[in-house]
Amino acid sequence: MLQEESDLALIIAQIVQKLKGSNLYTQLERQAWASLQRPEIKLESLKEDIKEFFKISGWEKKLQNAVYSELSVFPLPSHPAAPPEHLKEPLVYMRKAQGSWERRILKSLNSMCTELSIPLARKRPVGEQKELLNKWNEMGTDEPVLDLSLFRPVYAPKDFLEVLINLRNPNYENGDSHSFRTHLGLIQVPLKVKDIPELKEFFVELGLTAGQLGVDDSTQVPPELFENEHVRIGQKVLSEQDSAAAQQYIRQGSPTALRAELWALILNISSQPEDILYYEQLKTNVIQHDLLVDSLIYKDVKLTASNDDYYFVFEDYLYQVLLCFSRDTSVLGHFAYSSASPPKSYIRGKLGLEEYAVFYPPNGVIPFHGFSMYVAPLCFLYHEPSKLYQIFREMYVRFFFRLHSISSHPSGIVSLCLLFETLLQTYLPQLFYHLREIGAQPLRISFKWMVRAFSGYLATDQLLLLWDRILGYNSLEILAVLAAAVFAFRAVNLMEVTSLAAAEAVLADLSTLKVMPLLQIFLFATVT
Repeated sequence: MLQEESDLALIIAQIVQKLKGSNLYTQLERQAWASLQRPEIKLESLKEDIKEFFKISGWEKKLQNAVYSELSVFPLPSHPAAPPEHLKEPLVYMRKAQGSWERRILKSLNSMCTELSIPLARKRPVGEQKELLNKWNEMGTDEPVLDLSLFRPVYAPKDFLEVLINLRNPNYENGDSHSFRTHLGLIQVPLKVKDIPELKEFFVELGLTAGQLGVDDSTQVPPELFENEHVRIGQKVLSEQDSAAAQQYIRQGSPTALRAELWALILNISSQPEDILYYEQLKTNVIQHDLLVDSLIYKDVKLTASNDDYYFVFEDYLYQVLLCFSRDTSVLGHFAYSSASPPKSYIRGKLGLEEYAVFYPPNGVIPFHGFSMYVAPLCFLYHEPSKLYQIFREMYVRFFFRLHSISSHPSGIVSLCLLFETLLQTYLPQLFYHLREIGAQPLRISFKWMVRAFSGYLATDQLLLLWDRILGYNSLEILAVLAAAVFAFRAVNLMEVTSLAAAEAVLADLSTLKVMPLLQIFLFATVT
C-alpha cells in the first residue's frame, strides 16, 4: 500500500513538473490573477473560490485533459532508484540491441553522406530560400535540387525484421529448454503477450453484442438503432470537451463527421495562436537550412505516398509536415520513455567533444522507407497544415515511434510480432505449420503491415476505423490481432499455396477488407 502511494506521489510530482513548463500553466496563472478582480472571489475563501471559478469557466476541464494526456504516455512506475536507462527500457539485452541497430543506421547515413559528398546540413543561399518559400504549397510539382536517384532509404522494414529475428535473451541461451512456440516462430524472445481470453477482456467493447461503426452501418440493421444514437452521444462528448470520455467513446468507432475533433480532443490538441506560430518557426527553419534527411523525406514520399491511389493528392502536405517534423526539437522529449536515443553529430573538427555535439536531425528521428505513410491518412481529416502537423506529432510520440524501435513494451514492435505469431500458432496451428514448412513464415508477410500500422494497405475508411481503436484503447496491440485475423480470413487459400511468393500473392491486396467484422469474428466468434 505504501509503495502504491509512493508511486502515485512520484507520478503526480513528475506530471506537475511537466505541466509547469507548458503554455497551459501560464494561462492558468494568468486566469487566476485575473479572477482576483471578480466580486465573487473572497479573501477568506480564496482557494475554494478560484477552484470554483476554474470549474465554471472550463479551465478545470482543460487541466484535467492535460493531466489525462500526460498519463497516456507516462512510463510505467518503477523503483525510485532505477537509473534513467531503466525507464527507457528495463531489459538490458533490448537496450543493447537497440543501440547496435542505431549504430547501423548511423553508419548507413554517414556512408551515404561520404559517397555523395553532401554535408549533413547547410544554410541555403538567399535565392534558394526565396524559391522554396514561393513554392512551399506546391512542393510536389517541384524537383528537388539534388538528384533523388542518388539516395537510398537508410533502411526498410525487411531490414529491421532481420534484426528482430536475431534478437535473443542471453539468459535463455545456455542449455535452457525452449518452448514449442519459440522453435516455430521467428521471434525468439520470452515476452509476456496476451492470449485470446485476455484480448477479449481488453477489447470488450468490440464484442458481438456491442454496436460498432464499421459493422452495423453496413448491415441490414436500420441506422437509427445504433449510428444515429452514437452520433448524438459523440456530439455530447465533444460539447463536454472531456478527453477521457472521448477515448472511451471512440472504442466503438467515430462518426466520419466527428472524427477530426474527437482525435484532437483525445490527443489534447487545441490549435492555439502560439501553436500556429511554432509551426511557422519550424517552417522558417526548413526555408533557411537544408538537411540531408530532407532528401530522404523527398525520396520516401516519391516511393510511397505519391504512388498510392488514396494519398498522392496530399504530396504537398506530406513534404510540409515531414520537413517541419525533422526540425522540431520538442520531439526529443519522447526519448525519455523510448528505448531509442537521438543520434548525435559534431561540428567539423570537434568529433567526440560533447560541448560541440548536436542532435541530428534536430528531432532525433531518422526517416525510413514508408515513414511518410504515418502522416498520409491524417491528411483526410485535417486540411490546416499546423493542425495536421500537431496531430501527427502527437500520434508519433504516443504510438508510431514504438513501431520502429526495439523494446519490451506491450505495444512495441517486438511484442506485436510475438503476439501475432502466438495467435496464429495457438489458434490456427495447421495454417501456421503449413506456411512454415513451405518457407513462408507468416511474419515475413505481415511485418510490413504492422510496422506501418496498416497505412497504405487498407482502404482509408477502414484504416481510420482501425486507428480509432488504437486511440480508444491507447494500444497498438490491435495491429497484431488484425494481422492474425487477415490470415484466418484467407486461411483456405493459404493452405493451398506452395511458396512464399504464392502466399504473398494471396495477401497482396487488403484494400477490400472490412476491418471490424474481421476483428470481431477472429476474437469473439471463430476462436475459442
